[in-house]
Amino acid sequence: MAIVNFPDPRTASPEGIVAIGGDLHPESVLEAYRRGIFPWPVESLPLLWFCPAERAILRFSDLHVPRSLARARRSCRLRFTFDVAFAEVICGCASTIRPGQEGTWITDEVIDSYILLNELGIAHSVEAWDDDTLVGGLYGVAIDGAFSAESMFYRQTNASKLCILHLVDHLGARGLSWMDVQTMTPHMERLGAELIDREDFLSLLGDTRERGSVLFG
Repeated sequence: MAIVNFPDPRTASPEGIVAIGGDLHPESVLEAYRRGIFPWPVESLPLLWFCPAERAILRFSDLHVPRSLARARRSCRLRFTFDVAFAEVICGCASTIRPGQEGTWITDEVIDSYILLNELGIAHSVEAWDDDTLVGGLYGVAIDGAFSAESMFYRQTNASKLCILHLVDHLGARGLSWMDVQTMTPHMERLGAELIDREDFLSLLGDTRERGSVLFG
């Protein structure tokens, strides 16, 4: 294991690459997220660490719940939990086929590392259950009162979207007003996510970390 010594994320390349190499040692991952950096493995390349020029975030005050999702929420019979099946959730995310994407960045190394981070109380999952069957979920990282969402999956219509709403309620009740979603997707854009530039993101992250908050546990 080699702990990465990160430069200032403002020095990132035009592609958003801050550092190359190292591995997913918990101390490296912790330091990365504290500085607004996240790992993104790319096949056949050393481990890449990113802080893109534009960052997608979801401010909870801007959350938009489409009518169809609001109806699904009102009639929902799913049960939601936190950190009950982290390994199953991250493996579900890894196995999900996404349009225009060959393979997955959630490698075996990522799975093993984030399972360890979950055991350390740093990575967290939200699960959606239909009786005792896992039908959707998402996972992310919570450090110093900030939350960064990583990936999600579903096996039942709207399950992952409802997990997001459940997570927003949970984080909002604990004093957080936004979460990092890293890169914009059509789904997150429909929910009200926005792109902000790197400097604004790092300022927002710094202010949030200064206030601090216990988000789980």
